[in-house]
Amino acid sequence: MNINFLSLASGSSGNCYYLGTDTYGILIDAGIGIRTIKKILKEYNLSLDSILGVFVTHDHADHIKAVGTLGEKYGIPVYTTQEIYVGINKNYCMTEKLSPASVRFIQKEVPFQLKNFQITCFEVPHDGTDNVGYSIEVGGKVFSFLTDLGHITPTAAHYIGKTNYLVLEANYDEEMLRMGPYPQYLKERIAGANGHMCNRDTAEFLAENLHEGLKFVALCHLSKENNHPELAYKTMEMFLRNKGVAIGRDIQLTVLKRNTPSGFFVFS
Repeated sequence: MNINFLSLASGSSGNCYYLGTDTYGILIDAGIGIRTIKKILKEYNLSLDSILGVFVTHDHADHIKAVGTLGEKYGIPVYTTQEIYVGINKNYCMTEKLSPASVRFIQKEVPFQLKNFQITCFEVPHDGTDNVGYSIEVGGKVFSFLTDLGHITPTAAHYIGKTNYLVLEANYDEEMLRMGPYPQYLKERIAGANGHMCNRDTAEFLAENLHEGLKFVALCHLSKENNHPELAYKTMEMFLRNKGVAIGRDIQLTVLKRNTPSGFFVFS
């Protein structure tokens, strides 16, 4: 079974990912406009009719902008925790509030089946109302999405250790954040234990915890002001090379684009 992956957008302006078979799929987050989602899906011969559900990581605006519309107008079930759901409807960006009838509540570390997808959400450290990553097994492959987190906890490390295809945050470069234009309180929030991952921490963790089953890493949620795609890539490359790991030979690495699709990946 081929599994298809598409990043529609990945950054502080909006996040949305597609994972699917050749007949149907799911969205992880919907933090961009509904017109943009429909347009990009159409460009890849996909439609909202084939989406089984939207899986929400947390209630920040850049992850939920279109969630209400998808649930209420298009009737696509929204999967999330009770706490995230409450936070979603309190968010200023939710012009279309999400009714309980549109939501399927899920619990952390309790797997459930949705057609070919076995899905488990798990706790990650971030400063939303509640925050989860996703581990998704489909077609004998395990995909994990950890898009916003301040550090790698033992729980997060456990799921990364089972993953074949990993979407993991590399939000900022430490020096760019330190020297950048953000006010001090925001710099501290980003760099805090419940903020975001920097290039170095992401690279160091993966270099130290690389396992044979991990085939593909996509660096996500890069900051516009405090990071650069080439810098994130080079940092990862350096740490992996120091462990004798070569990109292209031992593992695939890509950096997802902030505001545009990052290409259509087919894993067979």
